Amino acid sequence: MPSPAPSPAARLRAVRPDWLNDPKVWRTEVLGGLVVALALIPEAISFSIIAGVDPAVGLFASFTMAVTIAFTGGRRAMISAATGAVALVIAPLNREHGFGYLVAAVLLAGVFQIVLGVLGVAKLMRFVPRSVMVGFVNSLALLVFMAQVPEMRDVPWPVYPMIVTGLALMVFFPKVTTVVPAPLVSIVILTVITVAAGIAVPTVGDKGELPSSLPVPGLPDVPFTTDTLTTVAPYALAMALVGLMESLMTAKLVDDITDTHSSKTRESIGQGVANIVTGFFGGMGGCAMIGQTMINVKVSGARTRLSTFLAGAFLMVLCIVFGPVVSEIPMAALVAVMIMVSFATFDWHSIAPKTLKRMPAGEIGVMVVTVVFVLATDNLAVGVVIGTVTAMVIFARRVAHLAEVTAVAGPDGTSVVYRVTGELFFASSNDIIGRFDYSGDPDHVVIDLSSAHVWDASSVAALDAIETRYAQRGKTVEITGLNEPSARLHDKLSGELVGGH
Repeated sequence: MPSPAPSPAARLRAVRPDWLNDPKVWRTEVLGGLVVALALIPEAISFSIIAGVDPAVGLFASFTMAVTIAFTGGRRAMISAATGAVALVIAPLNREHGFGYLVAAVLLAGVFQIVLGVLGVAKLMRFVPRSVMVGFVNSLALLVFMAQVPEMRDVPWPVYPMIVTGLALMVFFPKVTTVVPAPLVSIVILTVITVAAGIAVPTVGDKGELPSSLPVPGLPDVPFTTDTLTTVAPYALAMALVGLMESLMTAKLVDDITDTHSSKTRESIGQGVANIVTGFFGGMGGCAMIGQTMINVKVSGARTRLSTFLAGAFLMVLCIVFGPVVSEIPMAALVAVMIMVSFATFDWHSIAPKTLKRMPAGEIGVMVVTVVFVLATDNLAVGVVIGTVTAMVIFARRVAHLAEVTAVAGPDGTSVVYRVTGELFFASSNDIIGRFDYSGDPDHVVIDLSSAHVWDASSVAALDAIETRYAQRGKTVEITGLNEPSARLHDKLSGELVGGH
């Protein structure tokens, strides 16, 4: 008997977002967005200073990036806003050519990101090994912590007990209730104590003046010429690549934390759209913010696009409507939140003695290289690229050693059979050339490749070189056992490579 058709109300619930169906989810998303918005304010102001622009530029960028990516992005609950990595890339352009060129670079970077997304750049993420991902996460945690250190230097002594109090509230308050995010409770309590007691400590207002009105759209004030394009393009491409790298790595991290899948291609295109929107509103551009994303996903437990949208919306409301109140928030409260994020983000299992004892040395080395280069350059993208290249080199060396050559006398005594096993590519093929006895072998030599695979031109060149050396001694070589892809590559290139190498 067929099951009854679902009622209209049931069908509506099925297509509506989770936060509309469940009040608990709605509360989590709203409060998560509020906490992120509070944490975004000092960060956006700091990144504005790095880029050499007015604090409002970074705040506007965080607003437009978060609101836009909530609709266009491929990873739910991820936070995109103005970031330090993007600020470092475009700061020289602003310094040398002015703010109009910076905005033009943001717009062009968005176009580049859309093009790269359409071309499938997100698929390159599958080449990032786990050891690099662990190094990325650990270096992120260290960067988040190190960014808080300046806020703890040369400050009034009450800052330190306030940070400790904030950490204690975030550790113990969830044991009482999880209805309200512990970071929000910590920020509110420390702000009330600071204002009520009149404690003189650094506040959000000390970072810079908050905007009092919404941004106005417009085109950058630059001449639309080829010279402008050639000036802006290198910075825009660098910004696009750095932004995509950080965003895709963050999306992969959130996938792992939430055990869900996200569309990296949509995320790439969405980042481009968000940067174009941000450029039209005079923002400094941005990408995924890992620290704020961890606050939203790991600390607050948010899982939908609503929290991302509200993070941007609340940011503007807090600045424009509640600016005087927000300015009184002690920096110690936000420092405590970020330290907690740093601690929660770090993969402590990766450095446990048991893990280090069992993990191959190469894997540990790749993780360390990733962390070292991220910390040395303050750039997560650089660390990921160098870590991935290091992993590939280690993998190539490991696989190269698996290529073996074994000689067996032919049944008639007038020939020799060399059985080659393993993967033949640039790192292994050159080594096998020295495994043959060119002078001592009989006139007929058989090279059996039935247990091998030929991957590249270097391997074909190596086989040609072996044949050439035997031919110089009046001996013939017969290559057998090639599988179909190997045979196709060998037939195409054999004899066509200059000098046989």
